[in-house]
Amino acid sequence: MKSILIIGLGRFGTHLCHDLSRLDNEIMIVDQDESKLEDLLPLVVSAKIGDCTNEKVLKSLGVGNFDICFVCIGNNFQSSLEITSQLKELGAKYVVSKANRDIHAKFLLRNGADEVIYPDRDIAEKVAVRFSANQVFDYVELGNGYSIYEIAPLPEWIGRTIMEVNFRATYHTNIIGVKAGGNMKLTPGPDYVFQKDEHLMVLGHQSDVEKIVKKL
Repeated sequence: MKSILIIGLGRFGTHLCHDLSRLDNEIMIVDQDESKLEDLLPLVVSAKIGDCTNEKVLKSLGVGNFDICFVCIGNNFQSSLEITSQLKELGAKYVVSKANRDIHAKFLLRNGADEVIYPDRDIAEKVAVRFSANQVFDYVELGNGYSIYEIAPLPEWIGRTIMEVNFRATYHTNIIGVKAGGNMKLTPGPDYVFQKDEHLMVLGHQSDVEKIVKKL
């Protein structure tokens, strides 16, 4: 459980609040619009109406007490930049700021953000990967070019073991899990036999996994 401050309750900030609450984090939310706070009150330990570009407002929040501060303002880059900078000056431990464009991300990182996220871009990329092939069920980018794909097995694998397919040497990837019938089997051994109605969790460099995906 972590102590988290969320500034800005647009669509992303609101969804973030719901998900962080579900994971039992202690959350404080801040927005200028009181109506955006009301529905989230049962999920948080504290809520405040205020303009966080005002340094006095930020000081009153005790930002240094939070494990993570999220700046989720997407429609006013100047405000996002000012708040990010002031958070670090006031002693925030870790600041994550939302960006819509690469140039925004560069300025946010230069002005105090420890990390920048692109919710719209990341979702678009995930959706594009998933719907570009019929048998890709999920996709997670890990960074440095590596990803996890949830895929169906190729027809030529069915009834053969991982060792018989020589999976790692042939495809330069690893099977880290198998989903079947609602159950997950992690790190299947070399004697595991591929089944038709299952999903494979394949980890590898994106260029290598995409070679498999193109055959689906």
